[in-house]
Amino acid sequence: MTVQIWTYIMVALTFALYIGIAIWSRAGSTKEFYVAGGGVSPLANGMATAADWMSAASFISMAGLISFMGYDGSVYLMGWTGGYVLLALLLAPYLRKFGKFTVPDFIGERYYSKSARLVAVFCALLVSFTYVAGQMRGVGVVFSRFLEVDITSGVIIGMIIVLFYAVLGGMKGITYTQVAQYCVLIFAFMVPAIFISFQVTGNPIPQLGFGSTGADGTYLLDKLNGLSTELGFAEYTSGSKSTLDVFAITAALMVGTAGLPHVIVRFFTVKKVRDARKSAGLALLLIAILYTAAPAIAVFARLNLIQTVSGQPYAQMPQWFSNWEKTGLLGFEDKNADGLIQYAADPAINELRVDQDIMVLANPEIANLPAWVIALVAAGGLAAALSTAAGLLLVISSSVSHDLIKKVFKPSISEKHELIAARLSAVGAVVIAGYFGINPPGFVAAVVALAFGLAAASFFPAIILGIFYKKMNKEGAVAGMVVGILLMIFYMLKFKFGLFDGGKEAVAGLKSQWWLGISPEGFGFVAMWVNFAVSLAVSRFTQDPPKAVQELVETIRIPSGAGEATH
Repeated sequence: MTVQIWTYIMVALTFALYIGIAIWSRAGSTKEFYVAGGGVSPLANGMATAADWMSAASFISMAGLISFMGYDGSVYLMGWTGGYVLLALLLAPYLRKFGKFTVPDFIGERYYSKSARLVAVFCALLVSFTYVAGQMRGVGVVFSRFLEVDITSGVIIGMIIVLFYAVLGGMKGITYTQVAQYCVLIFAFMVPAIFISFQVTGNPIPQLGFGSTGADGTYLLDKLNGLSTELGFAEYTSGSKSTLDVFAITAALMVGTAGLPHVIVRFFTVKKVRDARKSAGLALLLIAILYTAAPAIAVFARLNLIQTVSGQPYAQMPQWFSNWEKTGLLGFEDKNADGLIQYAADPAINELRVDQDIMVLANPEIANLPAWVIALVAAGGLAAALSTAAGLLLVISSSVSHDLIKKVFKPSISEKHELIAARLSAVGAVVIAGYFGINPPGFVAAVVALAFGLAAASFFPAIILGIFYKKMNKEGAVAGMVVGILLMIFYMLKFKFGLFDGGKEAVAGLKSQWWLGISPEGFGFVAMWVNFAVSLAVSRFTQDPPKAVQELVETIRIPSGAGEATH
């Protein structure tokens, strides 16, 4: 069977599975819609959290970034993985014991303020929409290639599927769908990696294979370094970023992880505080399978691309090349009219245009793997993008229905009407997310990295101080979140989108003006410290929180007798 037929079969089977789970686990109450009824087991929650976490950025784009960035791409591995350790140790059990449905709910109650809740809702919506833009682009990339539809149609199909199980099942449907999606995406990521590792090095374990020798006895990384320098690129294993920028990006991704609302809400779905910590640990182990394999896939993909394409006649390119050309994500311009593909670092010589987001998806085709393996990767990419998109859409809908309508504008709303409002909010969120998928602001992983910076700049200090500093008051928290998020937005608009300096075309020239030499992806770390400083300074000169709030903060930090969550 052809790749096309295999893809239709695998995508149809996995989509049928997701929809079937959504129907089986549909939500009948707001508690089931927001936190799956609070009865999910640690293993199921760990798998769902891993699927929620391993988005299109992890599955589709991260290895692609590392393929082109080399050593510099390690910041994504360290930051995104390390963030989970931080989350498990510092936040998960305490937030679970507090017992609120959403991050804005925690901030609104802890800081006894509607203003704090409103600021938190704004931050949650901004982070979630920035993040979901990357997911919907990932859906469009997969559909455009493997189902041979245009990206717009692909995004619309993805919207319909997500809408069905997110609106029908809420967190309950999403949780059990994500358990299935984890199984699909990890299988789809590892099978081609094992195939290619064995093909190239004779070692079936990718994590070991990319540090091994190839058929010619040369270590793969040495070979890739040599090919890269021949083409004018820096050595693959050398870094071009400053140490400070590497540290800042890694730290921003770590603390951003600990402040992501769609990840934090997962710890409200388990029965006990102890289960929250267990599920965080299990999620870390499950995530590590993909994250330790990503550098290997990056090396295999880069090596295969250079060897298959560079210097070869365009007329003799395999079918995969023209397939990806049709999507607009791969292109060839014969500048010297010799019919050969010149791939080089110098833009004046280079004739090949490669979108980083296709590397994982195209790798099995470049390596000439069986059709069913290529189709499996398509199903895995969709599972990764859709699982995270669903979690984000739930954060958006619960922020609107629970934190705005129920807690601020209409406290007397019935549970039935709140559930209707949550579902209508999810519909609106899907439509906006689809727009971002059709008009994406950049590479999947690059967009997602900015979402982490926004979470680090806004939520992380408010949550940490809310748990560990009982005298942190509403004035300080609100001031810190507002200053942090505005500073991060300004830096993004200026240096990522060139809003104040001539648009996107001017962005490359603005690197010399980065503050302290820190990139927009890493600036969330700086904005976070500004948030901390403003929060503490304002709280010092304003009134202490009420006694009841201070006692509550002390209570959620007591580990003994913390088996059952407080509601």
